[in-house]
Amino acid sequence: MSAGVSVPGSYRPGRLETLLTSRRDAGHKLLIPYVTGGMDDRWLLTVEALAGSGADAIEVGIPFSDPMIDGPTIQEASLRALERGTTPESILADLSRIDAGVPLVAMTYYNLIERAGHARIAGTMAESGVTAAIIPDLPLEEVGPWAEAADAAGIATVLLVAPSTPMDRIEAICDRCRGFVYAVGRMGVTGEQAELAGSARQVAERVAGATDLAVCVGIGVSTPAQAVTVCEVADGVVVGSALVRRLLDGEGPDGAASFVSSLRRALDAV
Repeated sequence: MSAGVSVPGSYRPGRLETLLTSRRDAGHKLLIPYVTGGMDDRWLLTVEALAGSGADAIEVGIPFSDPMIDGPTIQEASLRALERGTTPESILADLSRIDAGVPLVAMTYYNLIERAGHARIAGTMAESGVTAAIIPDLPLEEVGPWAEAADAAGIATVLLVAPSTPMDRIEAICDRCRGFVYAVGRMGVTGEQAELAGSARQVAERVAGATDLAVCVGIGVSTPAQAVTVCEVADGVVVGSALVRRLLDGEGPDGAASFVSSLRRALDAV
């Protein structure tokens, strides 16, 4: 929780927060790859392959038809998933059939959460082995009802901090965040970048001073070298588009695992 802010006595860190914090405190840099749920018939094998390739946690996207923060690569993956008949319920049911061995984090949009009902979908997430949720279009001022239902179900609510977020708001976001803080590396939608935005390091520095949670930077982190640069300041990285593009190109679980292994090796050398 943010520096100088007391944590309610009833608060107990969940599995995701405990694991990431302990890994960070032991000197490891954190790696959270992203895969779009239901994008092909091998996506569960991909999740298992990522877990075996050095991922500390895995973010699973639940596709939505109007993904405001997703760029072309993840939009294409989401469209493929939706065309296959993928639903939030089917993704969570699929996840319940595997034991990835690392915490799973669901990422989706509030329309789907509201439609399903806060308590109902939070409970289903927990039953499916999901430990946390990222809802990028749910602002801090409106997160209360969802976050309360999520807390009750043991689902950590991971909140995002943008490069443009003022310091007082960063502190408020960190106070309500659970699991880890997602620092957005650049303004704009997700997507691979040839060069790392300078804002990635800057936002990580600002967030790190406001919380004891692990700070992971995502959006625009595409290569092992970029991950290393970010982790000179941040605790870890979230890598999505660069991985999903490989899956769209047909590299499959093995190709995804090879890419994540290269990220892991680079981060282990930091």
